[in-house]
Amino acid sequence: MNGHPWPLFDLRLRTPHLELRLPNDDELLELARVARAGIVDAERTVFLMPWHKLPSPAFERQFLLHWWAERGRWSPTAWSLVLAVTKDGRPIGLQEIIGREFAIRRVVSSGSWLGREFQGQGLGTEARGAMLALAFDGLGADAAESGYIEGNAASARVSEKLGYRVTGDEVFAIEGKRELEIKVRCTRESWQRELVPVRIEGLEPCLKLFGIGKLSPEEWTTF
Repeated sequence: MNGHPWPLFDLRLRTPHLELRLPNDDELLELARVARAGIVDAERTVFLMPWHKLPSPAFERQFLLHWWAERGRWSPTAWSLVLAVTKDGRPIGLQEIIGREFAIRRVVSSGSWLGREFQGQGLGTEARGAMLALAFDGLGADAAESGYIEGNAASARVSEKLGYRVTGDEVFAIEGKRELEIKVRCTRESWQRELVPVRIEGLEPCLKLFGIGKLSPEEWTTF
């Protein structure tokens, strides 16, 4: 067998300042430390589930279990690719891209975060731009959807710059408070591809895992 049996480990998205790749366990632990050091001010709400406020060591354990479980649930018809955002070899955040019946729907959704010390430098725009390049140029998506809590100006700016447009909103109850999530959508036509130059490496062996092409019984078997 040539290459890694899980070829997603060889997938790379490269931007001018970042590399996005599947994290190993040591990198996941480092990402837990980055998140523990702070993503946003304690009083702000930016996630639908305030996982970043758990106490240690429950926080670190649940962080690892969540991402291990996401990897273990992978299916060509329901997948979640969680990439470490790395700068100068150091993990600084996560970028997730999700597909459900992607071969038919051609729509992805996404979520992301960066450690607080790495924010405000354009790195969030690069990470999201890399994800969009994978979605549109790599996988042939027609649209990418996302959302942000009302008042999250940084996420709103990134979305607008890259070509997302507001499509609606939804009300959530988070920690006993009413919060509004703004829904946004980017299409192949609205995507501002020139904003972030992206190089994709190692994608071809992964395509069938995303549901693009038919996997033989020798390539994919479930029990």
